Amino acid sequence: MQYTWDDIEQHIAACTCCPLSRTRHLPVMGRGNYQAGIMLVAEAPGGQEDQQGLPFVGRSGEILDRLLRGCGLDREGVYITNIVKCHPPGNRDPKEEEKEACFPYLKYETFLLKPRIIVCLGRVAAQRIIAPDFKITKQHGTWIYRKNCALTAAYHPSAILRDPSKYGAAQEDFLEIAKKQAEYSQ
Repeated sequence: MQYTWDDIEQHIAACTCCPLSRTRHLPVMGRGNYQAGIMLVAEAPGGQEDQQGLPFVGRSGEILDRLLRGCGLDREGVYITNIVKCHPPGNRDPKEEEKEACFPYLKYETFLLKPRIIVCLGRVAAQRIIAPDFKITKQHGTWIYRKNCALTAAYHPSAILRDPSKYGAAQEDFLEIAKKQAEYSQ
């Protein structure tokens, strides 16, 4: 069966596959350009995202917007989503069973989007998508290639809020992401 964006959104809204569905305020479906060549994937919605049902709002969203603008991109040119679609209580990392319950939604989003570039925002996303032993502090900004797609990772904006010294490295990573997009656009 071929799903549409509306189908996925309806499934996410009605999902009760894990305990997070009982504590969430609103599930957070990915948002952005459905024709984007770049997909940004973080681990899970935060508290403000849970209240609004939108990815990357609040201070983390401001950092992400600054990183995108700094390399000539914006939210209208990318697709932003999370592995887990519901907010884990206390902003804890999502549990393995929560990631497993939501992963089919991410697969459908990826299938429909067909991105040329996937950027994992943070350690949790990189360990789920790139490699289980991924070390964000050592491997951010490196590229691997799978099925006609370039994958990389950058610091999560919330990590930059906790440690502003990471902003420069994230900025360099985003400049490389924009270069990679330009290569693929030729």
